[in-house]
Amino acid sequence: MGLLDGRVAIVTGASKGIGRALGLRFSLEGAKVACAARSADLVKKTAAQVQKAGGQAIAVVCDASNEDAVRRLVEVTVKAFGKIDTLVNNAGDGGPTKPVQDYLMEDWRYTIDSCLTSSYVCTRFVVPEMIKAGGGAIVNISSMAGRRGLPYRIGYCSAKAGQVGMTYGMALELAPHGIRVNCVAPGAVEGDRIDRVIAGQAEVRGISVDAMRQAMIERSPLKRMVTADDIVDATLFFCSDMARSVSGQVLAVNAGEPAG
Repeated sequence: MGLLDGRVAIVTGASKGIGRALGLRFSLEGAKVACAARSADLVKKTAAQVQKAGGQAIAVVCDASNEDAVRRLVEVTVKAFGKIDTLVNNAGDGGPTKPVQDYLMEDWRYTIDSCLTSSYVCTRFVVPEMIKAGGGAIVNISSMAGRRGLPYRIGYCSAKAGQVGMTYGMALELAPHGIRVNCVAPGAVEGDRIDRVIAGQAEVRGISVDAMRQAMIERSPLKRMVTADDIVDATLFFCSDMARSVSGQVLAVNAGEPAG
């Protein structure tokens, strides 16, 4: 028996990294998964990997911040699997690394839409299906940047803090419908994205990439970065019946850093 037997999940940002790992693990735990992302080739690869592992998945090319695209995502998922009771709002681009006085309006709008508007739009259109299903679980993948900040990333910090606020508000609003809403706040996660963040931070601070990487590692008590699987474990807990009495919570998965 898997922890998500009988569930139908939408995972956004499922083209690579945490999103791909979520799709694979959720399917192994028994869920049918709609893998959504903007990159057609990559999201199809995720769904193919799920199917190769014996799971059920569809790939949906979708900009999660676009209303029409998300309407279609929901319709396609219900047509394929009959219902939706699980949503992981994982989509989001980190945006640029630059001082606030150089952070342009298009930088701001792109980053807010990518990380925060996407969570709102997906929640908005999935909730009616969850109500029909008799309840469900929503998990927002935020970031420690939204709790203690990160210099030169004002759009990203603001968007991720917004996901935390959304979690609190939606948990209260949706509780009468049996829908739980929680949030995972990763620290530095090994992979391509953190490599780009480190490079950007090193450049704007005028230090070497190696020095910036070491500084990030040293600030965590466990002296390591976390992995995509660490984030998947926390998300799986929130989506499963193990968390049946847990809602409106933010779990920091960050190798022991104070949450701020």
